[in-house]
Amino acid sequence: MSMGELLGIEPLELKFPFELKKQISCSLQLSNKTDNYVAFKVKTTNPKKYCVRPNAGIVLPRSTCDVIVTMQAQKEAPLDMQCKDKFLLQSVIANDGVTAKDINAEMFSKEAGHVVEECKLRVLYVSPPQPPSPVLEGSEEGSSPRGSVSDNGNVNGTDLPTGTRTFVEHLEPQDKPSEAGALISKLTDEKNNAIQHNNKLRQELDVWFVMESHRNGKNKTVQSVSSVFMVMKFNQRCLISEI
Repeated sequence: MSMGELLGIEPLELKFPFELKKQISCSLQLSNKTDNYVAFKVKTTNPKKYCVRPNAGIVLPRSTCDVIVTMQAQKEAPLDMQCKDKFLLQSVIANDGVTAKDINAEMFSKEAGHVVEECKLRVLYVSPPQPPSPVLEGSEEGSSPRGSVSDNGNVNGTDLPTGTRTFVEHLEPQDKPSEAGALISKLTDEKNNAIQHNNKLRQELDVWFVMESHRNGKNKTVQSVSSVFMVMKFNQRCLISEI
């Protein structure tokens, strides 16, 4: 903070969080510690680039005044983020009761015998504030550990508490009974399919038996059919025993 005889200025550097194609503002606070009215005026080396509100005014005795400096949106970033722009703040004692409308250039003329205080301010570009980084899951204080899953889908119990790890270990042996149940179910389905297929053959055989009985005589046909039926019965028993 600059403490001249008339005004205190805070800060002495105008810091702009630089971002392309975006207007950026910063503020100055002027403090009048005297019992006099103090007039001020703000100048810059690059007036087309900046907007100052107010660029001139009156600071009442024992009071403060805020000045907003706005940098216009920039299309290109400066080399090495360096800025050569500067500001000049001039202050002078004014007559009691004057207002901002009464300020004129002659009030700040040294040739006219006025005592003018001057303070130079430089411009700095700073990086814009970064958003807070997300908190990783499981890193919160007091959170419980989590088990990891390996490539084959098994739970890695080394990262779990003792009680949880025991529960996982008790679940793993149940995979074998489930596999045996699936195998029994598959064999049962195959057995039923074989029985259905055998019954279908018997029905077809009955039809054939009726037709042959009308052609060649009943006795001869019965003997042939009996032989075929015994062969089918033997095959059925072998099939079921294998299942």
